[in-house]
Amino acid sequence: MHDRTPFLRTSLLAATCLAVAGSPAAAQDNGSDFDISTQIGPDPVLPDPAQSLLPSLKVAEVIGWQDGQTPTVPEGLTITAYATDLANPRTVHTLPNGDVLVVQSRGPSGEPQNRPKDIIRGWIMSIAHGGGGGEQKPSNIVTLLRDTDRDGKVDDRHDLLTGLNSPFGVAWADGTLYVAATDAILAYPYELGQTEITAEPTVLTPLPGGPIDHHWTKDLALSPDGRYLYASVGSNSNIVENGLEAEKGRAAIWQVDRQTGASRVFASGLRNPNGLTFHPETGELYTVVNERDELGPNLVPDYMTSVKDGAFYGWPWSYYGQHVDPRVRPQRPDMVEKAIPPDYALSSHVAALGLTFSYEAAGSALPDEYAHGAFIGEHGSWNRSFFNGYHVVYVPFENGKPSGKAEEVVGGFLDGDQAHGRPVGVGIDGTGALLVADDAGNTVWRVAASNGTVSPQPVGTDGQQMQGAAAGGGSADTAGEAGDAAAGSANAGAEGPGVATPAGGEATPTEPQSNGGSQAPAASIDEQLTGEEPVARPSGDTPDPSQTEVAPATLPQGSGETGTTAPNGPQ
Repeated sequence: MHDRTPFLRTSLLAATCLAVAGSPAAAQDNGSDFDISTQIGPDPVLPDPAQSLLPSLKVAEVIGWQDGQTPTVPEGLTITAYATDLANPRTVHTLPNGDVLVVQSRGPSGEPQNRPKDIIRGWIMSIAHGGGGGEQKPSNIVTLLRDTDRDGKVDDRHDLLTGLNSPFGVAWADGTLYVAATDAILAYPYELGQTEITAEPTVLTPLPGGPIDHHWTKDLALSPDGRYLYASVGSNSNIVENGLEAEKGRAAIWQVDRQTGASRVFASGLRNPNGLTFHPETGELYTVVNERDELGPNLVPDYMTSVKDGAFYGWPWSYYGQHVDPRVRPQRPDMVEKAIPPDYALSSHVAALGLTFSYEAAGSALPDEYAHGAFIGEHGSWNRSFFNGYHVVYVPFENGKPSGKAEEVVGGFLDGDQAHGRPVGVGIDGTGALLVADDAGNTVWRVAASNGTVSPQPVGTDGQQMQGAAAGGGSADTAGEAGDAAAGSANAGAEGPGVATPAGGEATPTEPQSNGGSQAPAASIDEQLTGEEPVARPSGDTPDPSQTEVAPATLPQGSGETGTTAPNGPQ
C-alpha cells in the first residue's frame, strides 16, 4: 500500500544513524530494563538523566493497512473504518447535530536544517509518518462526515475547507466555525447542516507561527460558558535551542475572547500541549503534553493534566514539577520554584496528542466500564531503543480525578518494526462511539460496543447537545454542568438539521476584528523539525523572562489600551 523507494533511498543514512545509536557508548543504558508501568500515574518514577551524543533511535516504517486489516480492541468492543482515503487526519470534532469534522493536515514548509542532528530528525519524521518522496495527496483540509441514520457508517462526505495553513483544532458556536491554523484562529460563518463554506474567514487572533514553527499544531476548545476559546501553542524547540525570543507566546495555552479576540496566556511551561478538552462534570480544562527529549529513554514522562489559570508547569527550566533540567542556561531557580507537577504521567516519549472524555450522562455507544474516564491517543515514540505508545489508552476517573492505571483500548498499530498507522486525535461521534484519527494510516476508526448500542442523541465535542429529537431542530445546552454565563443565542432560521448554543443567557454573536488574508497551503513532509541557528540572547545582565512575561495580551484594533501587543499579535 506504499512506495518503498523513499525508504530504500535513505538506507545509507539509516545505517549511519543506527550505527552511532547502536555503538557501545550509546547502548550502555538503553532503558530496556526499566519498568514502564512505574511511570504511569500521579507519582511516576523518574530515573537520573542520561545524555549522549545521539539519542536512542528506533523508527517504525509506516506500511499502511491492507484491505480487511484493522487495529485491535478488547472483548466487548468492535472497531470499523469510519472514513478512509484521507490525507493525514489529525483531529476529529463532533458538531451538536452529530456531523463529524475531520481535520487533515501537514506541517508547514520552509524551516532550514543546518545541523546534522536536524537532518537526521527530518529523515526520522519522514519515515515515521509515511512521508518523503513521491507525489502526496492534498491535505490541509477540513472534511465533514455525516451519518444520517446513526448506524455508525458515514453516508455523506464533503470537504468544507481546503488550502488551509496547517490546521489542527476546530470549535463551533453561534453559527461560527473556528479553525486553528498554525498561525491564526480563523472564524467562518457556518450553520449546522451546511455542506459547504464559501465565505472568506476573519482572523479572531493571530497565533505564533513561522519562520520557525517547531511544534506547529494548535488545538482549540470552547469554554463551557461559550465565552472563550482556549488554544494550545507548543514550544519552538526541545529546550530553547533557538533562543528564548523564539518562544514568545509559546509552550502555553492561550485564552481568547470569542467576541473581541482579546487573548492572554492562561497557563505556561507546557512544552507541547494538545488534546484540549473540558471535563464534562467538573468543567476543568485538561490537556495532554509531550515533554522534552534527549535526557534518556525514560525521561521525561508525557502527561495528562488539568490546567490551572496562571499556573507554570516547568518548561524549559524544570520538568515534572521542580526537577531541574541541567542543560538550560542560565538557570532560573525563581521559575523552578513556581513550577507545579502535572496530574497524571503516561510514561516517556509516548507522544500523547489526543484527549477526550466519555459522556456517560448523555448515553454512550461504549460499555459501562468506559463511562467515566479519558481516552488518550498516543502517537508513539521514535527517540528510544524500543517502542512506546502507538495505541489509544483509557484512564478511569472517579470524582472528577484520574483513579487508576491507563489501559489499552485500541492497539495493533505496530507489526514488529513496522507501523500500520499512528493514532492522533480522539473524539466521541454522534452516536456515542469513540473515534480515532490515524494520521499515518489515513483512516478514522470507530470503536463501539459489540451489541450495537447508541446514545439517545448527539453530543458535540464541546458539550453542546441538541434539544428535542436527535439531530433535530431547536436550541442546545452543554452536556456538562460547568460555566457561569452563555456566550450567545442561536441564530434564527438556520439551515440544516438544527441549531445549537451553549447553556445560559444570551449575548451578541462574535464578530472577529481583523480581515484574514489568503491561506497558502503547506507542501512539506510532516513534522519538519527546526534547524535554525540559535537566536542571540538580549544584551545585559537581566535574566531572560518566562513565556508569561514575553507574551502580553493581544487586543482588538481600536481598543486604545496601552502596554499591550500591537494588533498583529505576538510574532
